[in-house]
Amino acid sequence: MKVKPMLQVEAEIIANWKYSGIYSFYDMTADEEDYQEFINEETRGEHAFSVYERGKLIGFYSLTPVESETVDLGLGLRPDMTGQGIGGSFLQKALDYAELHYGARSFTLSVATFNERAIRVYKNAGFKVIHTFMQPTNGSEYEFVKMRKTS
Repeated sequence: MKVKPMLQVEAEIIANWKYSGIYSFYDMTADEEDYQEFINEETRGEHAFSVYERGKLIGFYSLTPVESETVDLGLGLRPDMTGQGIGGSFLQKALDYAELHYGARSFTLSVATFNERAIRVYKNAGFKVIHTFMQPTNGSEYEFVKMRKTS
């Protein structure tokens, strides 16, 4: 996998990905505010990265330093790549990249509690649930868990 700073054209492609079933929750267009933040180069900022495999765009990372040696992760796989068993290696690449480029020794992330598939990947990588919280998004309020991993 190759990681590189996200270009505007890549953000526009990713922002229009459509997931099926319950995972349509992760469609960028499901929440206008999230969509606008992602699609706008200034608000997206310098911590958004495109992930390629064999020359094809397969996902993105948002790697945001939040405190000394801690990076908050946001991850997204292309819809047709989900459920294929590559989540662990996709996550590990994000961890390795954050460690190398940000000096990260600790990682946090938030995930909707219904996304058991992603939570399993994160737990297998050593993440632990810190707490549960309600998050307004997609026109309602949803339960999320905050997770942390220390290397």
